[in-house]
Amino acid sequence: MVPRTHGLEQYLEAIYVLDTEGETVLASVLADYLHVARPTVTQTVQRMTAAGYVTSGEGREIVLTPEGRKKAEVIVRRHRLLERWLSDELGLDWADAHVEAGRLEHAVSPLVEERLYEKLGHPTTCPHGNVIPGSGARQTKGTPLTDIAAPATVKVIRIYEQAEEDLDLLRFLHTAGIVPGAILDVPDGRSPYEVGVPIRVGDQSYALDEQVARRILVAPENPAPSEET
Repeated sequence: MVPRTHGLEQYLEAIYVLDTEGETVLASVLADYLHVARPTVTQTVQRMTAAGYVTSGEGREIVLTPEGRKKAEVIVRRHRLLERWLSDELGLDWADAHVEAGRLEHAVSPLVEERLYEKLGHPTTCPHGNVIPGSGARQTKGTPLTDIAAPATVKVIRIYEQAEEDLDLLRFLHTAGIVPGAILDVPDGRSPYEVGVPIRVGDQSYALDEQVARRILVAPENPAPSEET
């Protein structure tokens, strides 16, 4: 779990991440994601509603207003740019880069943000493959690793953003080379009594927990060309 003080910006960032990953953002889901008590979430969401950042949708779903989404995108953009800089330029591992980006994102000015974006060569994604808001890129579609029929050879597209809150998982994925662009072999012949999703990365073999494998989105290494009409 990432240690944080949970101000409005952290809530906006969390709601944005959960929403873009297709989650229905309820107070209970937000509390679990941020590792805070549900009454705390209720109080903070009330403040966010009064500030005009969120509204309540059907079934008590928490929905970002246009103003709330705009503010959330600024926070997420800075966080992902900082992760790029900390990982690519300073050599921090994924977990340390995520923690440090969370500390720095609130102090970055628009000028520094723009210069950082230029210095990094206008990146379109964070190190985990998630699109940087404002880059003009669209999120590449992928299939959860758990849904791949073996045998298969696939390429990692991205890691679900929710996985970033598990620092040990981030370190494992980074160290194991399970990163965007990596080629994974999914072997056939797994016994129904075996646990985990077997993969091979280079000369290393792993049996991933299904909850972990579900957070890894992949695509065929050599997708079939589309037919002309």
